[in-house]
Amino acid sequence: MMTESQFYDAMREGLWISMAISAPILGVALIAGTAIGLFQALTSVQEMTLTFVPKLAAIVAVFWVTMSFMTESLTTFFAQTLLPLIEGM
Repeated sequence: MMTESQFYDAMREGLWISMAISAPILGVALIAGTAIGLFQALTSVQEMTLTFVPKLAAIVAVFWVTMSFMTESLTTFFAQTLLPLIEGM
């Protein structure tokens, strides 16, 4: 039977891993959005595709680069934390 402290430790570790996995993508989206917004404000160009396409391209590029880190982090978390808890039940 899993104790309450084991449950909270697994939940805490899962939340930290989700933060670490999402941080690169969210950071690039923030930087790209700020840069595009600044460019639009400086040039008075208010085209909707100008905000969407470069931000999407930056997010996809960062996702492609960090995909191995994300996969490795999740599989390590499942193999070392969740599966032993599930098998112990």
